[in-house]
Amino acid sequence: MTARERFNRQMNYQDIDRCFNMEFGYWAENFRSWKIFTENGITTNEEADLFFNFDPIFSIKANLWMSPAFEKKEINRTATTSIIQNEDGLMAEVPLDNHDTIPHYLKSAIETPDDWLKVKKERFQVDDPARIIDIAALKRQHPDDRDYPLGVHCGSMIGKIRDMLTFEGLAYACFDYPEMVEDMVETACQMVEHALDQLLPHWTFDYASGWEDICFNKGPIVTIDFFKQVVVPRYKRINQKLKDHGIEIWYTDCDGDVRPLLPYFLESGINCLFPYEVNSCTHPADLFNQCGRELRIMGGFDKMQLGAGREAIHAYMETLKPLVERGGYIPFCDHRCPPNVDDQDYLYYLDLKEEMFGLKK
Repeated sequence: MTARERFNRQMNYQDIDRCFNMEFGYWAENFRSWKIFTENGITTNEEADLFFNFDPIFSIKANLWMSPAFEKKEINRTATTSIIQNEDGLMAEVPLDNHDTIPHYLKSAIETPDDWLKVKKERFQVDDPARIIDIAALKRQHPDDRDYPLGVHCGSMIGKIRDMLTFEGLAYACFDYPEMVEDMVETACQMVEHALDQLLPHWTFDYASGWEDICFNKGPIVTIDFFKQVVVPRYKRINQKLKDHGIEIWYTDCDGDVRPLLPYFLESGINCLFPYEVNSCTHPADLFNQCGRELRIMGGFDKMQLGAGREAIHAYMETLKPLVERGGYIPFCDHRCPPNVDDQDYLYYLDLKEEMFGLKK
């Protein structure tokens, strides 16, 4: 089977020759600390995918967000940190040593409806020439006779808004300025629809992808009512376009405990979770038992067990074997693999996947 055939059959509960083999990637620190990377000149996730000979999988991403973005610039500096303005217009404090950490956000460029209207006018015009997609160039990159799965990216309805407003800012704005937040969601939806109208007629896509990151270990950062009333209708509009062009698999990248939102994801057409964090949610088998074949999952190998040594890795892999056999599931680390994982244990993990899921031929 080609990688494309394997992906489509596995995600649709059909027989396969072996499990689709992929990983989500690594922290930046891994490329500096793992000997397997430093000794082989591996510095990026893309290079690592080739080095480990993972199955290829690609997605087309259009200009779905600010256009233009804010200028990234340094505003101030202390002995250990830099105060920057990032591309979303946030002032943030980041460490000078560039170690991987969530920035400390200080101030958003959008705090009132007037702020939003100014940013919307300057950076969210759907008829911006920069949003016109060069179909011919993308066709050269991804021809019709490709042998790998190709997705179309459907952006974010609320996660990127959180990026603009900050976690706390979004939580307050949903109650203080609900009309503003809904207009942000509607604007995000229009950007995605505009891109899909350009892209969908030109490829037979294998899946759609999205990004939200609106959950943490206690559930979503927006209320269920807000999600149902504001976000779900926009998802449904996007899903109709996908369905009209034969796209049946739609995953969204949402960390944390997604269980409160899962019924509404499924209702909206999002039927696959990625990369599915275990510790803030539950074992993937629990959701499969609850949702049946309506749900697919990509990811779900507990990163804590991956860092706990080979005995723990083997024990956890055994719990995933029935899920691979049932279909609709592709196992890999449930986010970027962290640097506390020993690189030799990681190789053991990859070899064990090959042994247990038929990857060796």
